[in-house]
Amino acid sequence: MKITNYSTTFNEDRTVALVKEKTAYYTEAKAVTTFDIAAKVVETAFDASNQTEEYIWLIALDSDRKVTGAFEVSHGNLDRSVACPRAIFTRAMLAGAASIIIAHNHPSGSLRVSQTDRDVSRRIGEAGELLGIPLGDHIIIAEGDYVSAL
Repeated sequence: MKITNYSTTFNEDRTVALVKEKTAYYTEAKAVTTFDIAAKVVETAFDASNQTEEYIWLIALDSDRKVTGAFEVSHGNLDRSVACPRAIFTRAMLAGAASIIIAHNHPSGSLRVSQTDRDVSRRIGEAGELLGIPLGDHIIIAEGDYVSAL
């Protein structure tokens, strides 16, 4: 499956637009149908295990669970990054998402799901329900391994 990474920018009239950054290919599946595939898509798109600072990423999916876009949503510091629902769902809507997966890395290597991770999952899940773009999963990646924060 083709995974296109996008960023956002303003058009001349100050509306938000997508900017294609790069394309990666994940050849083992055509759709994100399992947790394992979702984690591997994030790893393929962002080299998540090798980042030395915390990032939050978004994978936007269509109704067939095919990737419509991959985004870096936030870049933080050693152990923290901000998961803003507005930033996440602006990108999801621009990509025509029917559902989303969010992911972030733990540069420390720990796969421990913190209360903050659970709170973020809840907030993003609630926002997605209101917008009709459900949260399929919230994946934490560390040292090539992964766990769900849901």
